[in-house]
Amino acid sequence: MSIDLNKVLSAAEANIDLSDFVEEFKSVLLDQLNQANPPVYSPDKANPLWQAVMDTLKRKPFEAQADVVQAIATLLVKRGEQAGIINAEMGTGKTMMAIVLAAIMYYEGYKRFLTIAPPHLVYKWRREILETIPEAKVWILNGPDALAKLIQLRQGAKPHHGPEFFILGKVRMRMGFHWKLAFKRKVTGFRLQTDPETGEEERVEVSHVCCPDCYKPVLNKNKEPIATELFINLKSREKCEYCDSPLWTLMRPNGEESKELRVKLKKSLCKLPTIGPVKAKQILQKFGDEFIADMLADNMHDFINLMDENGDLIFTDRQAVRMERKMANLEFGFGEGGYQASEYIKRYLPKYFFDLLILDEAHEYKNLSSAQGQAMGVLASRVRKTVLLTGTLMGGYADDLYYLLFRALPRRMIEDGYKPNANGSFASSAMAFMRDHGVLKDIYTQREEGNHKTAKGKKTSTRSIKAPGFGPKGIHRYVIPYTIFLKLKDIGADVLPDYQEEFIDIPMTDYQQTEYKRYASILSSELKKALAKKDTPTKQGQNPKSIRQLH
Repeated sequence: MSIDLNKVLSAAEANIDLSDFVEEFKSVLLDQLNQANPPVYSPDKANPLWQAVMDTLKRKPFEAQADVVQAIATLLVKRGEQAGIINAEMGTGKTMMAIVLAAIMYYEGYKRFLTIAPPHLVYKWRREILETIPEAKVWILNGPDALAKLIQLRQGAKPHHGPEFFILGKVRMRMGFHWKLAFKRKVTGFRLQTDPETGEEERVEVSHVCCPDCYKPVLNKNKEPIATELFINLKSREKCEYCDSPLWTLMRPNGEESKELRVKLKKSLCKLPTIGPVKAKQILQKFGDEFIADMLADNMHDFINLMDENGDLIFTDRQAVRMERKMANLEFGFGEGGYQASEYIKRYLPKYFFDLLILDEAHEYKNLSSAQGQAMGVLASRVRKTVLLTGTLMGGYADDLYYLLFRALPRRMIEDGYKPNANGSFASSAMAFMRDHGVLKDIYTQREEGNHKTAKGKKTSTRSIKAPGFGPKGIHRYVIPYTIFLKLKDIGADVLPDYQEEFIDIPMTDYQQTEYKRYASILSSELKKALAKKDTPTKQGQNPKSIRQLH
């Protein structure tokens, strides 16, 4: 279809609204977009073999869901892209589509699928996987035995003839581990030193550090034995230069290994809202330590629905709601080793041990310095392919998308020059990405300054702040080629149950009306005072007209 330039110019001269312009010329714009970015997949070119795989599943995807799966599979398998994004509205079945994608990837030779999910959705993933894929095996890396299972995988678990899923709660997805120095101490003599309090001389041992394996002395840069009092203050992990053995060992924080299970359980229960020390003690006495420990580690929902011997719920509905909210960012582990699961995967499992990484609620990993975001980047670098599931890909700012893209699509970002500097800092590249594809506000402030010695002058300062927005060039380069979009209406009106809303107006009580009027009066009074003082967000002396936007 050719563009009628006269019609476009007429629309421009008439100052037509942008939404009206897009509505009028959307078919032309879509044709131009398809020419610049040919679609990876179209429904009339569905892969019949992949469709046959979907037909063997216990639960079949809807037609629109199947198209999304075909598209993302084409992107990852046929086009060989590093990652893909499913940006779908809530209720469209992102979990279902990811599971069906895994079934197709298994047909293409991918065996293991690592899924990162919010902790309260871990068991929902397990249930849906087992209800969808025949012969699927699910490993839950969300309890106190997560590290033990990873060690089992490293040592060679019994092979499974079918797809294997590994579900990891995102709260556990952090890097790092706890360690302490490990060495032998060799006494080489004695020396006299003066006690600063008594002034008396006392004899103290002189010792240096030895390797706990080969018993050779640990040497400093001058090839001299390191004194014990100097070595114990080191903050870095060292190795023996003779046998290469580590001079450190793993540990559990705060001496948790020495605490009894009852003490740890009581402390864990008190992290939950509405449970204090007395309530925690009563629960443990009634149900037993091991029973509660297994329940907390395996499925918190069972704990929330805990019943006594009479079949009555231990917690009220209000307590249950508060506890479920807390669960979104809380997990328990008893007797777990020092390694975080992500750190162990990075260090000890071979690269590409997991074939596909599925990131549920992927937009939550957009922050630069968050532990979970950094761990997500590490895990994405250890797998063959990555798929991101989200309903809100854009958080409003370009740099939100920058860190997510760099972790999922590092090759594309580095090709375009967005990479950390020599010191590993992303600040300059993130700012460059913002200037190229986002919106920055440059704020100029001008002040009059002077004193009795000099004439008055004007001092101008400039600072840049980010503003919401992401430019079309960035969307064309980083979003459209890797993203499949799905709206709830695309699935069809007949596949979902009827939904009706009924508004019921409930009159306020006399007390509520009195309080409502009192609060309204206070709010109105404060607003009037603020307006009278011209209390606005603009700082005193700063002209709002001096702000200009750079796209």
